[in-house]
Amino acid sequence: MPVCGMGVCVSGFGQKILVLKGGQNVSGVVFILDDAFSNAMTQQLQDEFDSSVENAEAWMKAIQERLRINDNTKGPRSALEARLRETEKIRALEPEGSLKMDLILVKADAALRSISEDKKHEVLSKLKDIKALWEETAIYITHCHSRIEWVWLHWSEYLKAQDEFYAWIHNMRVTLEPDIELQLGLKEKQWQLSHAQVLLNDVLNQSVLLERLLEEAASLFSRIGDPSVDEDVQKKMRVEYEGIREEAQSRVKLLEKITKEHERYSANVDQFQSWLNGVTERLNCCLREATKSSAEDKLKALKEIAKNIRSGRKKWKHLENECAEVIQNTSPLGAERMKDELEELRKALEKLKLLSGEEEERLLKIQQSESAYESQARQLEADVQELKKDLQRLENDLDPGEGEKTEDEFVTLWRKYNATRAVLAAEESKVERLKAQLKELLRFSQDVQPHAESVVSAIQQYQSVRGKTSKMSTDTETQLRRLFQNPLQDFEQWKPSVQMLLETPEPALAHIEAALAESSQFKEKLMTLQLKKDLLNNILGEEKAKSFLQEVAEASKEREILHKSLLQNKSKLQNLISQHKDFDAGFAPLQKKLSAIKAKLDLEKEPRPDLLGKKTQLQRFQMIQDDLAELAIQMEEVEKLVQSNTTHRHEMNQLSSDAQALKRSLEVT
Repeated sequence: MPVCGMGVCVSGFGQKILVLKGGQNVSGVVFILDDAFSNAMTQQLQDEFDSSVENAEAWMKAIQERLRINDNTKGPRSALEARLRETEKIRALEPEGSLKMDLILVKADAALRSISEDKKHEVLSKLKDIKALWEETAIYITHCHSRIEWVWLHWSEYLKAQDEFYAWIHNMRVTLEPDIELQLGLKEKQWQLSHAQVLLNDVLNQSVLLERLLEEAASLFSRIGDPSVDEDVQKKMRVEYEGIREEAQSRVKLLEKITKEHERYSANVDQFQSWLNGVTERLNCCLREATKSSAEDKLKALKEIAKNIRSGRKKWKHLENECAEVIQNTSPLGAERMKDELEELRKALEKLKLLSGEEEERLLKIQQSESAYESQARQLEADVQELKKDLQRLENDLDPGEGEKTEDEFVTLWRKYNATRAVLAAEESKVERLKAQLKELLRFSQDVQPHAESVVSAIQQYQSVRGKTSKMSTDTETQLRRLFQNPLQDFEQWKPSVQMLLETPEPALAHIEAALAESSQFKEKLMTLQLKKDLLNNILGEEKAKSFLQEVAEASKEREILHKSLLQNKSKLQNLISQHKDFDAGFAPLQKKLSAIKAKLDLEKEPRPDLLGKKTQLQRFQMIQDDLAELAIQMEEVEKLVQSNTTHRHEMNQLSSDAQALKRSLEVT
């Protein structure tokens, strides 16, 4: 049955029927109004097409305007990143544009099926224009994003290369910054020189990478114009590199000088040893020829040998001067060996001299006894005075000065005292020689008491200086032991406070960061101790130094574990702060969108009187349902940020409940 009032009604088959008053159908008076209805539907379809075109055109122009605002690579990295994120958001809207175009095509197809031929041209023209605008917009989206993304990636690669360059600069500076380490001997110095030359080659090879990096910086600067890659930054990189190169070249030059000095000294030592062997052989030949040559010939030969020995003394003195220069660039142990080697040569020379003198004295016998006594007595007194003078100079040098001493100053004192002890050990041969000289004087009949007293006085002074040196060396060593132990003791006192901080349920970020800073300081101190292995061996002895370094290594491991725990706590705190910010940023838009959907639903709840209104209302209900589905997806994304935060969980539960209530309301409607 048709639904009728008075006038026009609609039958169950969608036909419009004219009825008379009273609701009575008049047979034969039914007029089918299909033409009027068709015209109305055609106009509606064309209006929908025009509306979809206008909507899409406005959307595309808005997108192009956003692209125009962000289509720029100039400026700081943060601005470029912001533009990149904006173009990524715009690119993410491209499917929305495709959907709008699909809708236009559907509307256009429906309109073209129903409109007259003279109006089709207008629809097709609009369709062509909107297609062209969409193609232009899509290309602009792709090109704009690709251009900014390319510059961003290019910049990122440059920053990575720049970080690697500065890491290399830092490593080279750490390598070149310490003073040149004194080496044990010639081979070690040659190896040290070789190592420095390898480092220099590495520095020189790095220039190629630097030039490429500078070219990249110049290229980037032309595109972005950011001060981080301007000419000043490029100049600074070049200056940093040139400083490293000059330092490496200076080090190689200095090591070449040190090595050549040692090579020259070593060659002179070999030459002196060869000469000494030759003189020794000549003296032995002279001593063996007891019956073949006359005493006069032997005495002449011995005088010639004595002359050679005296010249050898000058050669040895020259070696001693050379040794003093080489020792300045040699490690204490190496210097000790050089001194011992030189002392052995001196002893051999002195022994040669003594043997020659003894043989000459034997030949001169009694007639030269007096002269020999006077000569030896003068020599003895001269040696005594020389020894006393040397001992007085050494004793004067023992003064440590006043005031508190740093660790480096204690190390310097300790080395000075050890060097003095070494010198005193070398001087012991002079003491023995004085005793021998005094003993030689006892063979003569003259009174040697004054000389004996002089020798005894020198020996007593020698023993006094040696005892004082030993005590001061031991005291300094004790101070150094205490200084080395301080970092470990401080670490043991600091460790419980960090453990308490780690056990605190909600520690303050500032406390964590302060503990991390203190941990880094302890790391530096402990690493410094580990780098002083040779010094510790010299001061503590190998066994105690090994045990001490094991304690340092264990403390370093404990510090590393505590440091990692502190970093983990810091990361957790920062993540909680970040999650709170991310949740707020995602939750607010969801609330706003749910309110907007509710407002739309409230507007559409009013019943529509006609069929067209009901169809429109149904379409809008479907759009609201789609909005709710999209909202549910977005809520799932924000749900991931909630985790264990009870406040956020309550807010999300409330929002979800409101959304479900709205969905049920829509289903009922």
